[in-house]
Amino acid sequence: MAPSKKFVNGPDPLKGQVFQFHVYRARGITDNLRPDVPYAEAKTKKNPVLRGIWLFCAAFLMEWFRFIRERIWRHTGFDSLRRIIPYIEDYEPWYEPLVIPRPDDLSQKVDSLDSGQAQTSPTNESQDEEDDEEEKFPTPPLYYTIQDYRRAYLSGTLTPTDVVRSILGLIHPKDAPHSQAVTATLIPSALAAAEASTERYKQGRPLGPLDGVPTVVKDEYDVAGYQTTLGSRNIYASTEDGHPSTWCVQQLEQAGAIVIAKSAMTEFGLDATGNNPIYGTPRNPYNRRYYTGGSSSGTGYSVAVGLVPVGLGSDGGGSIRIPAGFCGVFGLKPTHGRVSFRPGQNHSITCACLGPMAADIESLATVFEVIAKPDPSSHFPELKSPLDLRMPPPSSDEEDPNRLLGIPIAWVSQASPAVQTLINSLIRKLTTTHGFRTVPISIPFLPEGQLAHAMTILTDAATLLPPPPATRNLTPANRLLLALGRTTPATDYLLAQKLRRLLMQHLAWLWEQHPGMLIITPTAGCAGLKIGRESDAVQGGFGVSDGDSTMECMRYAWLANFCGLPSLSIPVGFVQARGGDVPVGMMVTGEWCAEERLLRFGRVVERVLYEEGMQGRRRRPGCWVDVLERARGRARERAAESGEERE
Repeated sequence: MAPSKKFVNGPDPLKGQVFQFHVYRARGITDNLRPDVPYAEAKTKKNPVLRGIWLFCAAFLMEWFRFIRERIWRHTGFDSLRRIIPYIEDYEPWYEPLVIPRPDDLSQKVDSLDSGQAQTSPTNESQDEEDDEEEKFPTPPLYYTIQDYRRAYLSGTLTPTDVVRSILGLIHPKDAPHSQAVTATLIPSALAAAEASTERYKQGRPLGPLDGVPTVVKDEYDVAGYQTTLGSRNIYASTEDGHPSTWCVQQLEQAGAIVIAKSAMTEFGLDATGNNPIYGTPRNPYNRRYYTGGSSSGTGYSVAVGLVPVGLGSDGGGSIRIPAGFCGVFGLKPTHGRVSFRPGQNHSITCACLGPMAADIESLATVFEVIAKPDPSSHFPELKSPLDLRMPPPSSDEEDPNRLLGIPIAWVSQASPAVQTLINSLIRKLTTTHGFRTVPISIPFLPEGQLAHAMTILTDAATLLPPPPATRNLTPANRLLLALGRTTPATDYLLAQKLRRLLMQHLAWLWEQHPGMLIITPTAGCAGLKIGRESDAVQGGFGVSDGDSTMECMRYAWLANFCGLPSLSIPVGFVQARGGDVPVGMMVTGEWCAEERLLRFGRVVERVLYEEGMQGRRRRPGCWVDVLERARGRARERAAESGEERE
């Protein structure tokens, strides 16, 4: 098979098969004639929800009795890959899904060439006037964007210092109304950065669109002056060791963005709920009976309630996209390796990546363009800059790659009916009035792939953390998960990596058949995740272990992590639930390095949600904070005080 022309090390385009390789060789069957692998749920058993003293006891037994670990490991379904050995045995394992584009690859420029238009910065204030009518907002957007902050600063009506001071009062001290969204804040550092930005605006020398914009950074990143805990009791970088910030945080700060806090996360990022009994669990901004989703829970919450327009998260199995979906904001998981962890380490190099979350697409694109700058050791080329977010007009060409949506129908049908209804109605809107078309697609061994991803993540985690008794300071839920990770045989781990190659090659084959296609699924299989008992989310408690709910949250998100693909969660509406509505996200996944295409599609959907018949699909939560208005109040007080002093 000839190597991919788009990528230095891309997977060979090869359709996943129902029979073994040698059967196809003997029969001379080509890729296109191979039958699709029918979707079938893996044969797994229900796992009990564990909480309180029962969870503590289960963690103890799992850690100290191997026969119990092995029984639970099989009960979870991790041995199911052995049943498909005949279909994956001839594949070579693929351990890290790093796919690097060729520096001179024309596919990196194809989006702008397809449009036939000059490139325009996503932060260009005149862009809306240049857009096609269908891409304009029919009504003003609900959330403040990066440009709203920039305009306020340039006009002189507000300063970054006013804004930062107004936010700090909402997250500090610990009894502040939104304090559970963050784990730490360095007030002197944030105010110093704000004063420096304020001075640059006074002198007419702002650094760019991000100068003075407040942001939060997940506690998985290193930030100079902050300690890094990964949501745990452990300290991996202290306030005294002089550690530098993660490369992408450095890029944000050099662009003038102001880090106001480290945001909350689940311990080690090993849960999709957002539950953290150590630092506290932020509640869903729309419905306090529900979780925010995780593991980037604090960033999702902070953006949704309006504390910041943008923030940084990380994603090893949906940890950016799940909280984005549950909190009604946008979340981008970039191509694996595109955003650098350096000089720190990627704690799950087989699946995890860093990425942004935002209240609107243009802000998301602006941050992504900054943090995706390659570090000196990266093999990724520079992004085409500026990113062009304008969608080309509909084409009469049935093969138009700009408006092709692939729908894995059997897989999508596994989501809850309410989630399917929201997404299907939006797809109908896009196809009937916006020139998009759909094509049914099939991806083999998806249930087995999800188990392979979970097995890989847990085994990776088990190699990073010491075995018992050193686990005593961890939450019981994670002690249980790490015990499962230590149980995985090397042979099963290798089977998971063989399946990874099959999936990556099949996806490459799909994009060979349908160039430019975007794959549409729900962000999560469920409409939010309800907090089972109030005691589950209490700070200082045992927490909860609900493996089945976590897997349902990750039903669709895992594929992009396991195969290294870029993926975007887009808010598309709400589902009624007890205690209030719950946001629902739609996920769009593209070929490796197709972030610009994803953002362009997200921008179209963002505008469609404000059209007639779609109203109400986006709205602010009741606890939303008007940060700019609070800052204006502070500015008026400051002006009044200085006036009194002059008198």
